[in-house]
Amino acid sequence: MIEVGLGFWVLFHLFILGMLALDLGIFQRHAHVVTKKEALTWTIVWVVCAAVFAVGVHRTYGAQKSLEFVTGYVIEKALSVDNLFVFLVIFSSFAVPPQIQRTVLLWGLLGALVMRATFIAAGAALLRRFHWLMYGLGAFLVYTAVALVTKEEQEIEPGQHWVVRLVRRVIPVSSKYEGERFFVRRQDRWMATPLLVVLAVVECTDLVFALDSIPAIFGITTDTLIVYTSNVFAILGLRALYFLLAGVMSQFRFMKEGLATVLGFVGMKMLVEDLFDIPITFSLGFIAAALTMAVVASLRYPAERALDPGSDETVSQDLDP
Repeated sequence: MIEVGLGFWVLFHLFILGMLALDLGIFQRHAHVVTKKEALTWTIVWVVCAAVFAVGVHRTYGAQKSLEFVTGYVIEKALSVDNLFVFLVIFSSFAVPPQIQRTVLLWGLLGALVMRATFIAAGAALLRRFHWLMYGLGAFLVYTAVALVTKEEQEIEPGQHWVVRLVRRVIPVSSKYEGERFFVRRQDRWMATPLLVVLAVVECTDLVFALDSIPAIFGITTDTLIVYTSNVFAILGLRALYFLLAGVMSQFRFMKEGLATVLGFVGMKMLVEDLFDIPITFSLGFIAAALTMAVVASLRYPAERALDPGSDETVSQDLDP
């Protein structure tokens, strides 16, 4: 286990906050439709940051820890592609205008960081005390892998979604988007805008995704620093990756099979780890091969059409009870 002091965590989070401030406070101060060039630039920036961090881990703690970080990062990045497809469906279902989707993704990203940190800290503490939980997580990942390829996709009906009904019980919801505002005052009372409802749906969706991704990376390493930092770097590039792939995500028709293979492999690895050790180099190679085959198969046999990532329509009819 890598042990680091408080100073490292302070500097690490200052770097993360500084990069987010640079991205959002300077280059994206005003609401606008994120271009492919802009999304590609920031995707590369976040990948380079992760690569530099991996090199630092290699120089400081050795090749084994560096490979664990890279493997965890690849798993989290791959699983995020499935997350992005669901976000695309959410934005399409709720008719979120493209120029304000970035706001939802920003706050969703910050919420995801807090949730992942909480889950990782709790998971690491439990695994250190109760090793047998590793078998339960492994079985859960195998089950998730099977469910991923056998469960049928369900359309999202905004007016019937349980999160929408829950938000309505707490505060009235207006019928139209009000730019990037989450709340608006109407007739001497505060109302939530549909943007807050969408954010709540995104956060609850990410909570479900975290239940898959966190056990998956614990199957690679139980080192808290590696688990947390690989999660953070993967999540930070999520927003840029969404805008980069928004128009073509539904073309990755075999990605679910690739992700299911990865989750199934990690789950089996956790179940047999006390019998024999699977080298991290083999794990990384297997995961990379499974994802590469899924992408190649998707490009060779593309889906017929892609989803519309958003529109300027209101959602009054969709949010009516």
